[in-house]
Amino acid sequence: MHHTEQSGSPASGAIVDPRIAVRPSTLADGRELIYFDDADTTLPAERAIDERTLDPRPATAHMRQDPLTGEWISIAAARQNRVFLPPADLDPLAPQKPGNPSEIPSTYDVAVFENRSPSFGPELAAADAASSEALAALRRVGLERTSTSVGRCEVVCFSPEHEGSFGTLSVSRARTVIEAWAQRTAVLSALHGVEEVFPFENRGREIGVTLPHPHGQIYAYPYVTPRTERLLAAIDDYGPTLMGDILERERNGPRVLLAGEHWTAFVPFAARWPIEVHLLPHRHVPDFAETTLAERDELASLYLRLLRGVDRLYDTPTPYIAAWHQAPVHEHRGDVRLMLQLTSPRRAADKLKYLAGSEAAMGAWIGDVAPEAQADALRRAIGGVEA
Repeated sequence: MHHTEQSGSPASGAIVDPRIAVRPSTLADGRELIYFDDADTTLPAERAIDERTLDPRPATAHMRQDPLTGEWISIAAARQNRVFLPPADLDPLAPQKPGNPSEIPSTYDVAVFENRSPSFGPELAAADAASSEALAALRRVGLERTSTSVGRCEVVCFSPEHEGSFGTLSVSRARTVIEAWAQRTAVLSALHGVEEVFPFENRGREIGVTLPHPHGQIYAYPYVTPRTERLLAAIDDYGPTLMGDILERERNGPRVLLAGEHWTAFVPFAARWPIEVHLLPHRHVPDFAETTLAERDELASLYLRLLRGVDRLYDTPTPYIAAWHQAPVHEHRGDVRLMLQLTSPRRAADKLKYLAGSEAAMGAWIGDVAPEAQADALRRAIGGVEA
């Protein structure tokens, strides 16, 4: 059934901005589609129905454990057939029109929908499954262990335009995307079997982007990811104030790029990538769902300034991965703070850093640029940028 009314609260305790309308709908094969309307939208409330005839969704992928590391690898073969750099008139993320039976039936400000060929989901864990027992089982190591890749993968369309990125948005539209991240984080965190929720944006062909349409994704994983497991181990060794202490040290140091009332962006002390920026909230917030409206409002303009500054480093747009790390859903909520890690392999106007022997095989990184020098360059680039 097609719906256009404002949705209810996404999850208990989640903060919702009443200025941004949320309009749930359903695609022809049953996948969820949610429209998020800008606070200053000019769109009507009514949205078209998806009248396509679609094939059944592929079966949920399975994952296999690497016993040498304990890590899980999702085998999602259906993703091999996804669209690769289509022309503008066949953009699958643009609003539907004659000749382009895209994924979104109506024009929109921001739209979120379930990925047709996801790496995780759409199957979820059994409703009576205990999270702590499931996590403990996944952390054990064995030979030829398999499990179902339960979870959810969603696409977040930032704009109906064919080309762009988060940095090309207006402040109002950026604020709508942030609201979508917050509300989807709350909803996905409440799904059975979800242990971590990860909003991110890949930008540029050099990163492997297959669609130029301005968009990001949200992955809801059935386990705590390897990167977060390493963070939890560091917190266990240092203490629960680790992330707060890092932020306090950086706010008084030489690598700060931007600072507001609620957020600070800086180049980290031990940056791996030629361009690497971390952005943290000043108070402890485990994920987007628990940020205040004031924090989201400031982030919209500050984040735009950061991304536009990164693009001013060179004459052409810089490829990057914008990774929003959030606390696990069921663990360490008081220790792990929401954090952006923006990374780019671009080490010069015409040079990229490739992960070769030491980094790719051993995880032993060698930095190409001193973090303080890169912070100076980024501050100069950000100077004069207005959101």
